[in-house]
Amino acid sequence: MINPFKKSYSIKELNLFRMLSKVKPFERLNYEEMSLFVPHLYLREYKLDEAVFFRNDPSNAFYIVKSGKVSLNIDINKTFEVLQVLKSGGYFGHNAFLENSIRVYSAIIISEISELYVLPQVNIMEIFDTRAKIKAKMMTSLAELYNDFNHKIFNTYRSSLGFFNLSDAYQK
Repeated sequence: MINPFKKSYSIKELNLFRMLSKVKPFERLNYEEMSLFVPHLYLREYKLDEAVFFRNDPSNAFYIVKSGKVSLNIDINKTFEVLQVLKSGGYFGHNAFLENSIRVYSAIIISEISELYVLPQVNIMEIFDTRAKIKAKMMTSLAELYNDFNHKIFNTYRSSLGFFNLSDAYQK
């Protein structure tokens, strides 16, 4: 039986939900929960060599790549080491889900034009303040993501024969 009171979504919204369901922080959300974020997703165009943000900038937004390429870099002395290159469907700026956080890497556009969905932190926090269940689901996904990062770091450390002092990362 069809429920006449069930919300229906446009093709555009359904496509956006399908994309969001592949983005780790949104993976546990249903369409109704995702729909709360849709009005706050702004599509922005960036050009080659444009900085999305730099290391130590405030974490003011989360980003999803619609098209183009973005390079995530860490600066070492006067050079940059590429951590990852993201294409369509990639996402970055996870720490925008944490209040009062700063960027730990830089994000630079490396294609002629890139389109990014931008989700401002202020809107994330507004939803979190009124929807504890959504916040819990998203924070669980982020905890899994950070746990995976830790595993990768530790495995890389082991394979590099400990060329640096890993305990430095755990000092207060």
